[in-house]
Amino acid sequence: MRIDRVVPNLLVTDLSRAVAEHTAVLGLEVLMDHGWIVTLGDEEGHQLSLMSHDASAAINPDVSVFVDDIGEALTRALRAGLEIVHPLTAEPWGVTRFFYRGCDGRIINVGTHTPLR
Repeated sequence: MRIDRVVPNLLVTDLSRAVAEHTAVLGLEVLMDHGWIVTLGDEEGHQLSLMSHDASAAINPDVSVFVDDIGEALTRALRAGLEIVHPLTAEPWGVTRFFYRGCDGRIINVGTHTPLR
């Protein structure tokens, strides 16, 4: 299994204001905007996601890790005895993902891009 990228997710109360602040200060551009999560980035691949809430999960992830083999990632999480707090789900926006809770309580969103449904 290969990790393609790791993106921190910041929970914010005012999404549009947070986007304006971080683009002004960091010079990042909006790469994706789903209305509840906005991912900012640059041409070198640096990314930061700002979110007001998660669209389909009952809990908000602290970080997103995108991998090339989501099945292998889930198998590894289960073997490690980690709590799966959002089941493996093919989301309508083109990501298949699951969340696990780390030993420190942080929520890790593990996903892979899949064709839009």
